[in-house]
Amino acid sequence: MLGNLEVRMNGASVPVGHVRQKAVLVTLLAEADHVMPPDRLIERVWGARPPARARSVLRTYLSNLRRVLNHTGITITWHDTGYRLAVRSGAVDLHRFRHLLGEARVTGDPGRALALADEALALWRGEPLAELDTPWAHSTREQLCQERAAAEADRIDWALECGRHGELLPRLTARAHEEPLDERLAGQLMLALYRAGRQAEALERYQHTRQRLGAELGIDPGPALQDLHQRILTADPSTSSLADAPRSAVTPRQLPAPPAPFHGRDAELSRLDAALEAPDRATTVVISAIAGAGGIGKTWLALHWAHRNADRFPDGHLFVDLRGFSPDGEPMNPAVAVRGFLDTFGIDPRSIPADPHAQAALFRSLVVDKQMLIVLDNAADTSQVLPLLPGGRSCTVIVTSRNRLSGLITGHGARHLHLDVLTDAEAHAVLTDRLGRARVDTEPAAAGRLVSLCGGFPLALSIIAGHAQTQPRLPLAALAAELSDLGLGALDDDDPTASLPEVLSWSRRSLSPGHATVFALLGIAAGPDISLAAAASLVGCKPSEARTLLRALDQASLIAQDVSGRYHLHDLVRQYAGEAVLREMSVTDRENALLRWVDFHLHTAHGAHRLLDPHAVFVEPDEPTPGCAPVSFSDSAAALAWFDSEHRNLLAAHQLAVTRGRHEAAWQLALALTTFHHWRGHLHDDLVVWQTCLPSADHVAHPAARTTTHRFLGRALTRVRRYEEAAGHLQRALAVAEENGDLLNQAHAHRGLHWVRELEGDDRAALEHALRALALFRTLDNAMWEIRALNNVGWFNARLGRYDEAREYCQAALALHARHPVLDDGRAGTLDTLGFIDHHNGDHVSAIGHYRQALALRRELGNEYEVANTLDNLGYPHAALGQHHHARAAWQEALKLYRTQERHEDAVRAQHRIDSLNDADAAP
Repeated sequence: MLGNLEVRMNGASVPVGHVRQKAVLVTLLAEADHVMPPDRLIERVWGARPPARARSVLRTYLSNLRRVLNHTGITITWHDTGYRLAVRSGAVDLHRFRHLLGEARVTGDPGRALALADEALALWRGEPLAELDTPWAHSTREQLCQERAAAEADRIDWALECGRHGELLPRLTARAHEEPLDERLAGQLMLALYRAGRQAEALERYQHTRQRLGAELGIDPGPALQDLHQRILTADPSTSSLADAPRSAVTPRQLPAPPAPFHGRDAELSRLDAALEAPDRATTVVISAIAGAGGIGKTWLALHWAHRNADRFPDGHLFVDLRGFSPDGEPMNPAVAVRGFLDTFGIDPRSIPADPHAQAALFRSLVVDKQMLIVLDNAADTSQVLPLLPGGRSCTVIVTSRNRLSGLITGHGARHLHLDVLTDAEAHAVLTDRLGRARVDTEPAAAGRLVSLCGGFPLALSIIAGHAQTQPRLPLAALAAELSDLGLGALDDDDPTASLPEVLSWSRRSLSPGHATVFALLGIAAGPDISLAAAASLVGCKPSEARTLLRALDQASLIAQDVSGRYHLHDLVRQYAGEAVLREMSVTDRENALLRWVDFHLHTAHGAHRLLDPHAVFVEPDEPTPGCAPVSFSDSAAALAWFDSEHRNLLAAHQLAVTRGRHEAAWQLALALTTFHHWRGHLHDDLVVWQTCLPSADHVAHPAARTTTHRFLGRALTRVRRYEEAAGHLQRALAVAEENGDLLNQAHAHRGLHWVRELEGDDRAALEHALRALALFRTLDNAMWEIRALNNVGWFNARLGRYDEAREYCQAALALHARHPVLDDGRAGTLDTLGFIDHHNGDHVSAIGHYRQALALRRELGNEYEVANTLDNLGYPHAALGQHHHARAAWQEALKLYRTQERHEDAVRAQHRIDSLNDADAAP
């Protein structure tokens, strides 16, 4: 905004309407992050003659501005007494101009100060507030012009110190002619003339100025100009510039102080060490590119390694922060970094070529045979790094960046080192080092909670440790509670470098609008990770387009791709992305994205379920939301593998469907998950899904929704041994099915009830339900369910000791299966029952054969729940034959599965059998 009433964001002009509307924005920008009352705003924009309905007009302007600025990062909000404009640091030219000059005036390095002043003055574009004619505009315009004049005068001083007197002389001469009474300008011209070898002209300029001051103002030159005249007259050495001083060889030692505390990263440090010993060390420069998210500790690692190995670089260490992701401006021009390195080597400014490419070549010449370490921190991209690479083979370069710098890796052989979060042990060590062991040991649980909530993010740990250090009496439990409640809000700070949200925002600002949208949407996808196909549906694009978008986010270290190809966000990064989508995307667009994500999981799960159990209950979902592209599978093995990889996301999609009131989707997704949950032994997940789904059943149009829901909830309760509740839901399912004449669900309800009665120890009641189920399945002419029902009747007869009758039912089941040869658990279950019959009839060898056949079928299906049961059964005939080794192996494998499936009572019994076997083997 330094010039006219122009508003620019990221180098581009933002169209904000006519002059008064611009004036409102510029006035707020001038005092960004401060509350401005409406009356003061009106006075500054319209002066003493505001329109009759000034407040109404002002509100209209502000509404228009909010709409125009919606995607620029600028927000205008009402705060109690007035309007407050919030904008990222460094986005307003005026603030950046003052910040750059402030930095230049304290740096102590004329070369650096000169570069900063040039950057500041380049922000000016004409006369400030030229289109606005109010008292505030007049006074502000005058103030800004004075600030600019002071900046230009300071710039001349710094340029003179850098030996740039030759290029300054023409302009200084012209300005001195225009402003003959400006003593500071006169002194600068005198110095430039003297340093150019024109002492006589410098003294003559003093006399000319003295005469004009006397003639027009009746005064003599001030003490400063008189002192300069005397020093030029006597050729005092103090009048020479730094560039004129004798120069000596310099060994740069530019590394910032080593970070403390530092813990962990052993593998990464070893990889950096190994780079120096690599076989190609003698033929190429060693470049290590450390990439990772903002706040992950890249500079921390680079500096720790650099200080640990400093003595291996006798010719010195160069360091520059390239400001690739900086809160207060654009990335550093690499030419500025090159010039800084040249100044470090003590090169006479008069010997430095003007062309940036020539300067880079001079730098390469200086380091070509030196053993130097060059640390290029916070690089934006490969192009920023290339001019700073040495030309020889003896140097070592470490580059840190939030981007992967693929060009540096492929084109220059850089060794990529991706930095991930700290382990819990490393994070705990960092926290202990910062807070002291006594404080951490006093509240170990709270310390562990802090470590968990920070998720291994070094910056998050540092911020929390800082809060704890500044409040030594505050319990760590209180800090943990605050972090749990506020999330990222507890990791915010006025200092942008100590604020995790601000640090993450620097990465996000570097994204294109399309990439930023995808990043934000990933924050609201409820699962712990996401596949390419699911991401494509979330965004509503083709998988090929999604791959390109996700690759860019991966390159920017905002997401990570694992070896299986799935994408992950750190929990804190996910929270930041989720907050971004709430701020920047309309409710409609967000909801449509979530609908596509839920529908992707529903429709894909529905198709996968058909492959797992073709005879299960199926209800076709509605057409997927436009933009959603479910995937299909060639066989049940692929479907089962997909269920395994997507399980937690499927649970999240189900919960989201419930909370969003998508009752049909919630119920259908529960159906699609049931077989997988059973086969894999996810008993508690299955229970939660059906409990959550129960209220949705009343809103589902399908006539069997309530019956099916009660039935599956009853089965889920049975598996976790809550028999009374299970029987209640199964009886309810049976009653509703009988009311509706639903024979299929009546049969399934009896199947559920016979299982409950079996586990309660009432095999006779169980057999009655099994017989009723068989009769119903036979009327339905469903061979697969009849096979299972025949086996169930056989099983309960066997449990009652009726082995001959039991075998007849099992043989009938196998005969029916032979006429319908489909890979199905019905045959496996029948073989398992025959093993039970053989074992109890004393034919242990035959029992082992039947059990092994059943086991092979169930492994092929992937039904790990029943695999555990069959393994358990298999141990008995082996033990009866004295084959303790085989019995122990079967029971140990069953025990492992029971524990995985959280079947605790079964696990206790299996462990008891193993212990008994061990005791028997140990007996004399």
